[in-house]
Amino acid sequence: MVKVSLIIATYNRSRSLLRMLESLPAQTLDRSLFEVIVVDNNSTDDTRTVVEQFAAAHTDLRLVYHFESQQGLSPARNSGIRRSQGGYVVIIDDDETINPEFLSAYYYLFEHFHDAEAAGGRIVAQFETPEPPRWMSHYTERVLAGILDLGPHIRPFTGNAYPGGGNIGFRRSTLDRYGLFDPALGRQGSQLLGGEEKDLIGRIRAGGGTVYYLPNAVIWHYIPPERLTRSYFDRVTYMVGVSERTRTLSNGSYANRLIAEAVKWCGTLVLWIGYLLRFQPVKGNWLVRMRWNVTRGLLGYAVPVKSDKR
Repeated sequence: MVKVSLIIATYNRSRSLLRMLESLPAQTLDRSLFEVIVVDNNSTDDTRTVVEQFAAAHTDLRLVYHFESQQGLSPARNSGIRRSQGGYVVIIDDDETINPEFLSAYYYLFEHFHDAEAAGGRIVAQFETPEPPRWMSHYTERVLAGILDLGPHIRPFTGNAYPGGGNIGFRRSTLDRYGLFDPALGRQGSQLLGGEEKDLIGRIRAGGGTVYYLPNAVIWHYIPPERLTRSYFDRVTYMVGVSERTRTLSNGSYANRLIAEAVKWCGTLVLWIGYLLRFQPVKGNWLVRMRWNVTRGLLGYAVPVKSDKR
């Protein structure tokens, strides 16, 4: 009986997807308890062939290929969720790998923590360069790589913290009650829109649901060199602001988000001064650059955006 459904949406990244799939045979959860659904979101590369060949070589895994023609990460994930069978739904991305205990950790949580409506695990950046650039700080790394580590113990997320989209799980009953990902949010081809996880988690919390941090469900998020360029940094941080504008205008919290942005500016300037005092001005300058880009997107200022392949 399938208890856990693992959803992987993918778009034109067959090599990264294969790396992800190759981490599945090591899963410690009994094969009968989980299924894997790969959602191909209009890929023009050899994604389908890669999935079918992997499935043929690993017949012990319940692996399903599914094509979704509506472009966008949220529609793709939603399509995979609707096709899945498990009572627990776990979502990851195609540019990651997972630890052997990954699915077992989610299964254990939802089986034993009956108040858990949703959960998210640890996210570790895996740079495909010899070392991160010298301008990168903990704060800019969080935006580029989505890193998340709240310690060694299972506990509820508190404050403004919430799971990262590349490592997040839900009870199916929770999704039935609060709905799926908003198709107006999330990446769409090369457009770096986001906010879909934050929106869904916000709905769950507004309804009184508890969201847990799950340290033993670990993903490694691979960061290629092209994501460490100035142009990509500007694009992704600007789109954080656009995503927040879209999300908060739709739920009526835009004014509060503007106030929060002002507070974030105060914190950014304090951190900038701290980096100056530690003789690391480049880290402080890029942190200010990030905040500036986010604010422009939040306020609706249009900027030229060059297209990179997702």
